[in-house]
Amino acid sequence: MQSVAKRQKCEGHRRERGQRSEMQPAGLPSRSAVTEKLPGPQGLSSCGPRAWLPGYKTLFKWLLLTQEQKHVYAQVARYCNRSADLIPLSFVLGFYVTLVVNRWWAQYTSIPLPDQLMCVISASVHGVDQRGRLLRRTLIRYANLSSVLVLRSVSTRVLKRFPTMEHVVDAGFMSQEERKKFESLKSDFNKYWVPCVWFTNLAAQARRDGRIRDDIALCLLLEELNKYRAKCSMLFHYDWISIPLVYTQVVTIAVYSFFALSLVGRQFVETEAGAAKPREPLEPGGKPGPALGDLDMYVPLTTLLQFFFYAGWLKVAEQIINPFGEDDDDFETNQLIDRNLQVSLLSVDDMYQNLPPAEKDPYWDEDLALPPYTVATVAESLRPSFLGSTFNLRMSDDPEQSVQVEASPALARPVAPAQTPLLGRFLGVGAPSPAISLRNFGRARGAPRTPHLLRFRAEEGGDPEATDRIEEEEAAESGDEAGQP
Repeated sequence: MQSVAKRQKCEGHRRERGQRSEMQPAGLPSRSAVTEKLPGPQGLSSCGPRAWLPGYKTLFKWLLLTQEQKHVYAQVARYCNRSADLIPLSFVLGFYVTLVVNRWWAQYTSIPLPDQLMCVISASVHGVDQRGRLLRRTLIRYANLSSVLVLRSVSTRVLKRFPTMEHVVDAGFMSQEERKKFESLKSDFNKYWVPCVWFTNLAAQARRDGRIRDDIALCLLLEELNKYRAKCSMLFHYDWISIPLVYTQVVTIAVYSFFALSLVGRQFVETEAGAAKPREPLEPGGKPGPALGDLDMYVPLTTLLQFFFYAGWLKVAEQIINPFGEDDDDFETNQLIDRNLQVSLLSVDDMYQNLPPAEKDPYWDEDLALPPYTVATVAESLRPSFLGSTFNLRMSDDPEQSVQVEASPALARPVAPAQTPLLGRFLGVGAPSPAISLRNFGRARGAPRTPHLLRFRAEEGGDPEATDRIEEEEAAESGDEAGQP
């Protein structure tokens, strides 16, 4: 009997739910359908928070908040939106990125390259025998050793490649005797400059032995060495003096606080009571159309674009702030070391006095050298050469405008400086007037006057005050001449 009663009770509940579903409007889903569509724990892991969070936010905002809570939420959103505009993010982030990029490029240009030094060594240190070859190779090896020591102090990759001085000796940059000399020097500071001193001593000895034939060549060699050493020093100081950490923290906090405020302030809120609303164009009867509301964008595209631009800008600065690390975008310092050693030894040893025979060039008998173009670039040969911005400027046809006159500043009379009343009123000083005093042009002792140089006609849109001033000066001049005997 109890089982029959339970069965009848369950059937009654089913009929009641069926009647409720029939009474529900066709456009609205049933509660069971909504419950089935809401993501559970498995749905959260599959679709991710970005898919279900806006839906829950909308349900919380429009279904769970009361009218008073909605009003408070709208006030908070408007406050956050106004506060986000007060952060000078473009100025702070732009200045920071500019500083980081300039510093990044300056560090790259400070990496010592032996190209200029090896050319001077090859041209200045003479001798095809073993002694001359030893001098040239030793000099350029000292220069490469100095760069390895400074890069070992600033680059993580180079330090992992040469963790101890024994690894530097095994790589061929230093001999065992040189290592003993290097380690015997007691100093609390970095000793990357020691090979440069060895370089200068060896160059002076080569000058005494006659391998360097004159003092000018020795001076040029030492000047190139000093440029090379200066780059090593600059690279070391860039690593020593870094961008203040507080500046990086300020920029990072500014970016994330801006988007935290934008996350709340860019939400769609109802228009304030009493605020003017835009309306549709007038209807045919002359009546104003219905009020227009703001578009409720479920996906804030402009805010997302703004986030991509600013966050990407910040990430770029964070990636290049230390270019001597081990990231993919950092400087390939180990490859630079290999390249510098191979190229420099090849230049001072195998290429020493190794010249191809001198021959006549293909344009030896031609007056004008015209190298050929390919079909893809032949159109560039038809472009006229640039001869200057005033080359085709058409001058006046009046022959009087081309008459040469002699300027005589020694005969000039002292003239009170003209002042502009408007600028003098604000600045308190006499600003130079656009009027030009022409009384010294075309006048010498006994020289005839040239009226075409003494009078300027005001053009349309010109300065009438300047023209009047010139005419006043001419009138004063004519009065002075009339008074003279």
